[in-house]
Amino acid sequence: MSARQLALALGISASAISQIERGVMKPSVTRLLAITDALGVPLAAVFDAGSPHQPRSGASELSHADVAVTRAWQSGPMELEGGVTFRRLSPGPTPGLDFFESVYPAGSDAISLGESGLFRHEGYEIGTIVTGELTIDLDGEELVLAAGDSVRYPCSVPHRIRNAGVRPAVATWLIVHP
Repeated sequence: MSARQLALALGISASAISQIERGVMKPSVTRLLAITDALGVPLAAVFDAGSPHQPRSGASELSHADVAVTRAWQSGPMELEGGVTFRRLSPGPTPGLDFFESVYPAGSDAISLGESGLFRHEGYEIGTIVTGELTIDLDGEELVLAAGDSVRYPCSVPHRIRNAGVRPAVATWLIVHP
């Protein structure tokens, strides 16, 4: 898909796509999910995890082809618009799944779109709040979740994730793709 075709599919300019590709502009979480949906790739595809397994000198190679390891230094966070950061937790792409951690600064609105402020995309989300508090708006319902709370919902339900609190919030998310 060309940048122009992607821009048309997203309803934005080809220049904006180019700026996102070059790192000049940071997409919002909403825009990032819209891009991955339009390209037909999982969210995990945008993370550069490097080689899934690089043994230290003297370490033996893994003998199982389907085992992957990503070292902490290989998995940096991706900062998005509004200061929200995503970091892939799975060691490389895993078919049908995205597993990541997100950090939401105080007052941030991680996923919103359109007049309703709600967004939908493909898949099924399962999240756990690690620290802080997040508010999830689910098509007319507002869920306030604190550390230790978890939630699941189909991504087809219009939703928005935001941190209405005064401290940063950290959550882990598993997105299962159809």
